[in-house]
Amino acid sequence: MAPSNTPAARPAARPRKARGEGQWALGHREPLNPNERSKKDDNPLNVRARIENIYAHGGFSSIDPADLRGRFRWWGLYTQRKAGIDGGRTAVLEPEELEDEYFMLRVRIDGGALSLAQLRVIAGIATEFARDSADITDRQNIQMHWIRVEDMPEIWRRLESVGLQTTEACGDCPRIVLGSPVAGVSVDEVIDATPAIDEIVKRYVGDPRYSNLPRKFKSVISWLPDGPYQANDIAFVGVEHPDHGPGFDLWVGGGLSTNPRLAERLGVWVPLAEIPDVWEGVVGIFRDYGYRRLRHRARLKFLLADWGVEKFREVLEKEYLGRALIDGPSPDLPEKPIDHIGVHKQRDGLNYIGAAPVVGRSSGEQLTKLADLVEKHGSQRVRLTAYQKLLVLDVADDQVEPLVEGLRAIGLEARPSAFRRGTMACTGIEYCKLAIVETKARGEELVARLEERLKGFDSDLSIHINGCPNACARTQVADIGLKGQLVLNSHGEQVEGFQIHLGGALGMAKGETAGFGRKVRGLKTTAEELPEYVERVAQNYLDGRDGSAETFANWVLRADEELLK
Repeated sequence: MAPSNTPAARPAARPRKARGEGQWALGHREPLNPNERSKKDDNPLNVRARIENIYAHGGFSSIDPADLRGRFRWWGLYTQRKAGIDGGRTAVLEPEELEDEYFMLRVRIDGGALSLAQLRVIAGIATEFARDSADITDRQNIQMHWIRVEDMPEIWRRLESVGLQTTEACGDCPRIVLGSPVAGVSVDEVIDATPAIDEIVKRYVGDPRYSNLPRKFKSVISWLPDGPYQANDIAFVGVEHPDHGPGFDLWVGGGLSTNPRLAERLGVWVPLAEIPDVWEGVVGIFRDYGYRRLRHRARLKFLLADWGVEKFREVLEKEYLGRALIDGPSPDLPEKPIDHIGVHKQRDGLNYIGAAPVVGRSSGEQLTKLADLVEKHGSQRVRLTAYQKLLVLDVADDQVEPLVEGLRAIGLEARPSAFRRGTMACTGIEYCKLAIVETKARGEELVARLEERLKGFDSDLSIHINGCPNACARTQVADIGLKGQLVLNSHGEQVEGFQIHLGGALGMAKGETAGFGRKVRGLKTTAEELPEYVERVAQNYLDGRDGSAETFANWVLRADEELLK
């Protein structure tokens, strides 16, 4: 008798076991990729002792590769790109072929607050050890380049002598905490969130319990909605509760890069004193439930997308806080986005002045001159913003105009054009091993061209330039977001260029709809043609907007595609 081929004759299929995502809380503790194995082998915080005791004496060639391309990041150190390697080779070369024997060093400046003494120390390090390089980033910190491992013990000694550090400035850990650059002085601020930021840094930065997260963890804590709170893993934004008074609204799960997602409200009201505990609870969820199997899915935003807000809040309250949180309202947004550029009154009657370098590019020499100016005009405090700009606080009325002129003389403009004010650029191919195109120099050229050709431009316009798809310059939420890639020119040659995103925004003001930029099919430009393209679309906006109040983002939503090309 022939064997039966009916389904009933086949053995029952064994249920397929669900694939683990490397979530510690579910028992998936075995490292699933090289990064996780490296962190399990040795806590990355331990590498500082090897830098000071071994590598600083033996030089670059003495560095263990696992430390060099992994654990060094927990102390703010990345190898930088070797000069002369074009963008077409970024993805095909091995790390050791791409990297130079020098480092980018990121200084941790939580809340963006710098004393005059701290500013002078950073300027001195940049001049003496970093070939005068010092870029102001969109994470409220300063990055220097050309750093040698031999110089790190002395650099740390100088930074720590004035209360600065590089601890966990990079790596799979709590990164720099963003805060309002006008915390404590703004006339519109009800609660200064600085004590919460300081407490988080004191308690948790450098704590081995939180030094091994699935990926990086980015935070914003501010009464004012003046930071990119919807693009971070966690954010606390000031809000007035009808029964409990002033406190903070909690947002979680934001992040951009190649899979952008905006943070969502948990719908809770958190008093200032409880922010550190709630922050720790969210970080704990990420550490224990975050996905560790695949690096590209290891950010908190993926967990939130799968769980949803309701489950995330339930786990936070029951497993990590042991109590329910109070329901709360959403923030009351200002009429226009806040960037603090220009001259503004402080609550004490003094003034602060917000000034713009071009695309965040600075130098040790410029920062030294800034420190001299600040001191000369009676101030002791500088703040950095999340938009590659800086502020000088505590300026008396009779010192405002002399300081504005002094800043202009050293390349910092307190009354900039819309283009200088709104343009940001990531590090780009000059130093970054992931980059495909040049960014900083392109940004400087673009700003100069637009200032010359569109002198009467009278609207806000954000232009964010990124050297690769990773969106360090927040390309998807800019009016004009430029994602670096190789494109074909009119001769069919592969050259540096950009994919264009138009009309992106974060919810930073009333009537502003948060969303990612519109990608018109096939809309790209070569780097050479970029200034002409931006000039054309900016002019089309001026010609076609519905009155001066219509924003670029709103115009893009209704504009014909031909006007966007």
